[in-house]
Amino acid sequence: TSSSVRETSLSMAPRFDKTSQKWFTDVPEEMAGSSYGPIGTLYRAGPKPFFTRIFNPDTYDQAVLKYMAQDGCDRKEAQGNMDAFLENPQDWGFQKVSEQNGAYKKDYANANMEPKQVILTTVWGVGVIYFLASLIYNGVHDGIMVGSFHRTMELLGME
Repeated sequence: TSSSVRETSLSMAPRFDKTSQKWFTDVPEEMAGSSYGPIGTLYRAGPKPFFTRIFNPDTYDQAVLKYMAQDGCDRKEAQGNMDAFLENPQDWGFQKVSEQNGAYKKDYANANMEPKQVILTTVWGVGVIYFLASLIYNGVHDGIMVGSFHRTMELLGME
């Protein structure tokens, strides 16, 4: 029975189309959007993979499908691993080598998703965005940059 389950999962794995040079799948559970979205990527691995996913969605999806095919895992696990790889390839690679040598298998698919961690990350993210927005707004509207420009012009004797 385990061989029939293995054959079924292998036949459902993403495949590579040599004509289009792209990975593809016909299984709805393996298609883009069937697991977690970009916000899930942001919570699990941070801004680097989030922006990669937003600005290069096809490249991201191709990497996820390739990982699914090579590792024989589901989309959520592949996305978690791809997010971790994009965040820090060296640490991800070290973890994978450690796993091959008997270390525990890190659950990248559910990383940082405990309710307490999600709340802390949300509060931290809102605080950072507020600080940066305030800094930019005050810098532009309160004349911090303008005053600096005028002082530089005075020092150069141009005003």
